[in-house]
Amino acid sequence: MSSSKLLAGVLLGAAAGAVLGVLFAPEAGTETRKKIAKKSGDFGDTVKNKFNELGEALQEKYDSIRGEANDMIEKGKETATNAANTAKDKAQNFKDETKRSFA
Repeated sequence: MSSSKLLAGVLLGAAAGAVLGVLFAPEAGTETRKKIAKKSGDFGDTVKNKFNELGEALQEKYDSIRGEANDMIEKGKETATNAANTAKDKAQNFKDETKRSFA
């Protein structure tokens, strides 16, 4: 969470710096407004790209965790099946031994 706050702070700081730099530049109002509009568009593109990168990173992490969880589930199923088979074998052996003892 702190990395996203850092990223947001950096982006906002960069945007504020760009706007202030354009506002205090010695140019006509029309040129300044054009520059502000361009910088706003650039900033929007930068934010969009960063969010896309973040979304891709989150999707990769989700896929990785999901794969690991599925592997763990499969291992758990195998362990449960093996335990059930072992219990059945032991129960059958016990029945067989019991029958032999009373026969």
